[in-house]
Amino acid sequence: MHKYISPVGLNVCPKCKKPVLSHTTCLNCGFYKGKEVINVLKELTKKEKKAKEKEMKEAEKESQKNQPVTMEELSKK
Repeated sequence: MHKYISPVGLNVCPKCKKPVLSHTTCLNCGFYKGKEVINVLKELTKKEKKAKEKEMKEAEKESQKNQPVTMEELSKK
């Protein structure tokens, strides 16, 4: 059997930690290679925009917690 289906290779978005296809813009946060390409909040209603901003802030806080501690931060403690 020479025909087969291979699984899709997904990467993790560095900004929001959601799965995204490689070499594509993240549809959740609108970032690609650390730059905002799509303004995701532009087309949302006021209520949806507020919920999305809250979700993005929580994701940023979580990603900062997972980063290793630097020597500068250790000296502050």
